[in-house]
Amino acid sequence: MSTTLNTKELTLVYDSTTSEGKKALAFATSLAPKVNKQDVNEVTLSTTFVRQVVKQLNLRPKDLLNRAHPYYQAHIRGRDLDMEGWLQVVAHNPTLWKAPVALMGDKAVMCEPASLIYSLTEAQRKAIP
Repeated sequence: MSTTLNTKELTLVYDSTTSEGKKALAFATSLAPKVNKQDVNEVTLSTTFVRQVVKQLNLRPKDLLNRAHPYYQAHIRGRDLDMEGWLQVVAHNPTLWKAPVALMGDKAVMCEPASLIYSLTEAQRKAIP
């Protein structure tokens, strides 16, 4: 079998205090035999990890942030940052992420809504003959 263990593990970056985070976690546990839970209230995200997330999502770091959040409006809005600066902001303010993010193998999805997590395995099923 050519499938590696890594492609079976689902990594979920989520906020356990939000309803979307709780839904995404429930969906993730129903989807994959192993879920690498990255609750932003308990872990520190590295800029290297955030760089991988934005690359897999094909987004800019800034696109992960909820721009309507009061903290964003007060402290971040209007800032002109380079890629490293935005990676720092995203890594150090994970509660500002606008939605949970799920990663499996080389696929990633922003779970907005949480049920979008299922698109990870749909793509994988289509790829397996």
